[in-house]
Amino acid sequence: MDTRNIPVLEVKNLAKRFGDRGAAGLRDLSFSIPHGETLAVVGASGSGKTTLARLIMRLADPDAGSIHLHGRDITALHGEHLRRIRPRFQMVFQNALAAFNPRASVKRVLDDPLRIHALAAKDDYDTVIAAALDRVGLKPEFMQRLPLELSGGQRQRVAIARAILTKPDLIVLDEPVSALDVSVRAQILNLLLDLQDETGVAYLFISHDLAVVRAFADRMIVMDEGRIVENGTTEAVLAAPQAEATRVLINAVPRLIR
Repeated sequence: MDTRNIPVLEVKNLAKRFGDRGAAGLRDLSFSIPHGETLAVVGASGSGKTTLARLIMRLADPDAGSIHLHGRDITALHGEHLRRIRPRFQMVFQNALAAFNPRASVKRVLDDPLRIHALAAKDDYDTVIAAALDRVGLKPEFMQRLPLELSGGQRQRVAIARAILTKPDLIVLDEPVSALDVSVRAQILNLLLDLQDETGVAYLFISHDLAVVRAFADRMIVMDEGRIVENGTTEAVLAAPQAEATRVLINAVPRLIR
């Protein structure tokens, strides 16, 4: 069945009464992301962005509403049922170093998803990993390095390689370039766009940087106190913001709209 006309991700009336420490609860959130599109989620600290990401990644359970991946309700999946579908949605974190075992080589970091999800024969691990590294612009010899031996940009490339190994339909990108300098940031964003063009993967892009959002995202939602207060194409929202929370974010970076 061709699933490209079905949203990759559809969130319906999602609610969480109590978020993680310091985060807002979520209130009746609904949105969708089609095949090959990037949806940015922006908002001030405590607006609920991290809580939303955790719910979508099934790291926490909502109190109400549902999460659908290509039309399948994954809201209540746990254990083995969740493990089976986990390859289809992956996450890249802001701090790649914190997401890796610092004592594990890049090869070990990347063979974990192959082993856990039985994605390749053990004898083929090196070939599959080398191909993934090549797709993110790293040479095979990086397999033998430790995360601490890599630059911030190289670590994010490894994190992206790990995410794409499972050939996901959706990748949640949680501030993936905020810790990088400007030149490296552009390289990583271009890499992500190239991968999207090649594979059609959908991105949920969490960011506080509206300049990056303007350059990277097709559409955006603005969150405030756990609610979506604005939802539209990136250009339309930034050109004519309707919500006060959006205007506050734009005014914090005045050169964005000059």
